Amino acid sequence: MKTSKVQRFSGICAGFLVCVLAAAPVFALETVEPGSLTIAFSGDMPGTGYQDSRMVGYDGEILQQISEKLGLKVKPALMEWSGTIASVQSRRVDVMAGTMGWTEQRSKIMALSDPIHYFKNGITQTDKTNWNSLKDLQGKKVGTITGFSFIPEMRKIEGLQVALYDTSDAAVRDLLAGRIDAVIGDPPVMQYAISRNEQWHLHFNAFIDNDPNFPLLTGLGQVVFGFNKASPELVTAVNAQIQTLWKNCEMRKIGARYGLTQDVWFMPEGKDLRLGVDRPAGWTLPGCK
Repeated sequence: MKTSKVQRFSGICAGFLVCVLAAAPVFALETVEPGSLTIAFSGDMPGTGYQDSRMVGYDGEILQQISEKLGLKVKPALMEWSGTIASVQSRRVDVMAGTMGWTEQRSKIMALSDPIHYFKNGITQTDKTNWNSLKDLQGKKVGTITGFSFIPEMRKIEGLQVALYDTSDAAVRDLLAGRIDAVIGDPPVMQYAISRNEQWHLHFNAFIDNDPNFPLLTGLGQVVFGFNKASPELVTAVNAQIQTLWKNCEMRKIGARYGLTQDVWFMPEGKDLRLGVDRPAGWTLPGCK
């Protein structure tokens, strides 16, 4: 049976419309700057960096891939760590990244993503010591970064004097100069820096404690991204992409480029503190063997 010109034209238009819809995002995500994902980050590697118009580092590569999948251009916003959360809260940026650990307090002021990797906190120190417990830090002067979630727990350690720094570099410089005894920083950042500077004679020991009174210092850590709570659609879209990266084991591939190869980064072991807080009771942590 012959097809009329009107039918043929309608068929062509319908086919064209299907192609257009297939090429375009299913819906436009609302962001600070339309069509872009504005990212607050501190530039501490191996978490985040910006090079050749692309986000780099473990967190950075993940956000770069997610942005591309969502049809958004990356807009970097480099700043001190202490300013990243405030930037999210005030909606000057869409998301903050940089080995940020999940905490209940942060979940109350931001929408936190599914984890992109796991970690155990520990002590960065000179080769003159081999500390690996909370007790080892009693009476010591220990550096950490302003805004880190576990600072209140550090203040509970008997005799410990907390020294606050704006950057990991500043804390490590004071450790090398002997002005502080140790540093508790982002484990990936510490291990990355130590591995590339053998002349420092520093090493990192994870805490052997599993103390419920110090859950952030000694428990299972989850690295997440932070969003404004008024952006639920964006958070949902990002989480869907994070789950896909876990299922494809892309997290391990990205991690390998930044020295994160051990199972501890990718296999959750320990109590999930998020259940009943910002995740439902039946929710399970993703992982990749």
